[in-house]
Amino acid sequence: MSSHQPSAASSHARDVWIVFGLTVLVIAALVVHLAGLYGQSKAIHTLERQGRLDAGLKVALLRAVLERPRALPFLLSRDREVEDALRLPVPGRLADLSRKLEDLVAGTSASVLYVIDHRGVALSSSNWREPSSFVGSDYAFRAYFSQAMANGTAEHFALGNVSRRPGLYISHRVGGEDDALGVVVVKAEFDQLESDWRDSQRPTYVVDQDGIVLITSIASWRFMTLPGSSTDRLSEVRRSLQFGEAPLLPLPISYRERLTDETALIETVLPGSRQSKFIEVSAPVPSTPWRLRYLLPLEPTQSAAVREAQLTALATLLPLAVIAGVVIWRRQSALARFAAEHAAREELERRVAERTEDLSRARDRLEAEISGHRATEERLQGVQQELVQANRLAILGQVAAGVAHEINQPVATIRAFADNARTFLERKRFTEADENLKDIAGLTERIGLITDDLKILARKGRGVPQPVGVKSVIEGAVLLLRTRFAGHLEALDVTFPPDDLYVLGSPIRLEQILINLLQNALEAIAGRESQKVKLNARVDGDDVIIRVADNGPGIAPHILESLFTPFNTSKEGGLGLGLVISREIASDYGGRIEVESGPEGTAFIVYLKKASIA
Repeated sequence: MSSHQPSAASSHARDVWIVFGLTVLVIAALVVHLAGLYGQSKAIHTLERQGRLDAGLKVALLRAVLERPRALPFLLSRDREVEDALRLPVPGRLADLSRKLEDLVAGTSASVLYVIDHRGVALSSSNWREPSSFVGSDYAFRAYFSQAMANGTAEHFALGNVSRRPGLYISHRVGGEDDALGVVVVKAEFDQLESDWRDSQRPTYVVDQDGIVLITSIASWRFMTLPGSSTDRLSEVRRSLQFGEAPLLPLPISYRERLTDETALIETVLPGSRQSKFIEVSAPVPSTPWRLRYLLPLEPTQSAAVREAQLTALATLLPLAVIAGVVIWRRQSALARFAAEHAAREELERRVAERTEDLSRARDRLEAEISGHRATEERLQGVQQELVQANRLAILGQVAAGVAHEINQPVATIRAFADNARTFLERKRFTEADENLKDIAGLTERIGLITDDLKILARKGRGVPQPVGVKSVIEGAVLLLRTRFAGHLEALDVTFPPDDLYVLGSPIRLEQILINLLQNALEAIAGRESQKVKLNARVDGDDVIIRVADNGPGIAPHILESLFTPFNTSKEGGLGLGLVISREIASDYGGRIEVESGPEGTAFIVYLKKASIA
């Protein structure tokens, strides 16, 4: 794997995390935005529901406030004292009626209670003792007077002509339509109600059918008008002085969205605060043409709802993002492991390829070396054969003189026996002649054996391993050494093994091993007073061990270290090949030669593979 691939994989993983992070941010932003919209919608619906409930309660309270003073004009319009005072308005009766009205107002929530005659002039009033008394004031221009005279009853919200205080005027006619005596009027003011509304800190106001604010918790909004109110109708109201010199300016309200028939999203500026959004809830006031409008601030509830929705959304999104991150991390880990394994596999393949190439080159070199070694081995084997043959011929040369002597003696004896036999024949001594002839035959057979051994020794080649009798090998070696070491073989102590003990090898080559070892042993003991060479054979498992030991001076340590090295010899005129060849012969047949040497003598141990005859 190339070196830039891990960095490419790391860069890819980093890009994946960047994309994941950006995706999470985008989704989080989108979720927060959608949650904010949901929170806004939820806040609006919550405020709508709450506003309708609150508005209904406020309407019920307003209606209760209205119903209490409504009964007074109706009851007083049928009161005998009121009728008498209107029929005969003498000072005493009017004063008594004023005191009665004063007592009635003290026990109710009415602001003022007064009686107007048919001309529109107030005759008696509950505030007759106050400087702002209504007694003597002309109210003929007031709608509540004219409408009550015409219709029997009337309700009219207006600014007081004397007190300059706003209130609802509720009037009822005294007498029938044809004989109307006057009108009983009660004025209801809503100061306490407005104070309660202000304490709730929720803007509340009541508008009439013309959109003019009559009752309000915000004093500065009194006698202001709803946006879109009819300008012609407002002009008529101004001319009527119903609300005095009030300019009837529009309320500082901007309608942003109509939510339902009774609710809307608005923006307004309350006194002492900045522009804010509100949910406006509108509810009709029963038994009147009025509508109560109730404002609920949107921002606190909406902010809380938006914050709650966004936190809920983020709390839901966060585990999902964590799960997604864990999934991506596990996938990245799996990809990283796969990439690492792939890189390791490619690296391993590269190393294997390199190693294979190295091994191929090494194999080629090894094959070349093996070929060279084989050629060298073949040459060495050839040289070994030559050396074996040379050693054999050397031994042959050494024993040639002894063999010649051995043959000369039998030949001379044969000649003597032949002469004796002829003499015995001439003398007709046939028995002696026959014995001489038998001796001649024995001597000629011995000469034949000697020459046959020389022919065998002179042959070249290792031959095929075959079972060879150990005893016959020992006898052949001793026979060949007898001529050279004539007179010294009495030092040779041979323990012959059984006739049925066989080893794998070739008779000639195995004899050559023993000839070399016995020859070295006999030469080692030459000149010593006590001469002894022992030769024995024994069986050890699958091996046959032949031991040749002498009591010579031993082998010098520097020679012992390289004893089986070619051309290493301590003999004058020696080639240093006898032991090398002997070891190679033993090795050819699966055996080996070991040596033990010390001051008391030297022992050569030959290990050969045991063979059996079927």
